Amino acid sequence: MRVLVTGGAGFIGSHIADALLARGDDVLVLDDLSSGRPGRLDPRLALHKVSITDAAALNDEVTAFGPELICHLAAQIDVRASVDAPAADADVNILGTVNLLEAARQAGARVLFASTGGALYGRDAPIPSLEDVLPLPESPYGIAKYCAECYIGLYNRLHGTRHSVLRLANVYGPRQDPAGEAGVITIFCASVLAGREPTIYGDGTQTRDYVYVGDVVAAVLAAADSGRPGVWNVGTGTETSVLDLIALIGQAAGRSIEPEFAPSRAGELQRNALAADLIKRDLDWSPATSLADGVRAVYQWIAADAPVRASAIAQP
Repeated sequence: MRVLVTGGAGFIGSHIADALLARGDDVLVLDDLSSGRPGRLDPRLALHKVSITDAAALNDEVTAFGPELICHLAAQIDVRASVDAPAADADVNILGTVNLLEAARQAGARVLFASTGGALYGRDAPIPSLEDVLPLPESPYGIAKYCAECYIGLYNRLHGTRHSVLRLANVYGPRQDPAGEAGVITIFCASVLAGREPTIYGDGTQTRDYVYVGDVVAAVLAAADSGRPGVWNVGTGTETSVLDLIALIGQAAGRSIEPEFAPSRAGELQRNALAADLIKRDLDWSPATSLADGVRAVYQWIAADAPVRASAIAQP
């Protein structure tokens, strides 16, 4: 297929672009490079610097390339940044997505949208959360992603498109920025390797569903090949506390870790995990990488001086 990947120089997007290229697809990457890094990409991939907030430039790129499929990963991803600047978050995550949907409609392209499962369902959702739970986000970021999903559903009803939504759990793996604001596994591993004790915000009992980036890539490819519209969680269905995560990082490091504690932060949930039954039934996808293996892969990647072109394959 001809596939356009927005945010394709980012952590997840670059792995997806690599996988599409490896299987013979014709791939174009769009990224505004605000957080994306060209070095993450295979040199054979074409990269055009474009923001999804620039509707005219985005439309020109989509029209010229003529994709059959658009994997839409370009986003503002920091929950805390969305709390501090909700309008800026909405500009990228809502209006930028509408710009993308309009460009895709003109080109006749199908869209796979990378949404959030970690910030969407809200504090009262059953655990693990099913796709039919009413989203009640606790942050502007979650609200914006849900609003974008609503636009995608509208386009499917209004224009007969066959766009799909993948609600990602907490994705981690090589190429995630250890100095970034998101990605607790990468941040903690980097702290430990630098000889610092990681900081836990809250008491450490809060839980998340951590899914390895290689498994996310497999889910995206399965959704791409299915050609069907849908909304699917991409997670493991398993809650892991921050304290348990620290223990796994300690195993990878070969030493005990004594974290420091700080007050919890606004907009973050106490518990989260995503049920993955629907995507297993519809797309025959299930996660293949254990958290212990994934954490070890991240730790070894950072220990090797974090090569920017690291593989998504975790070794058991």
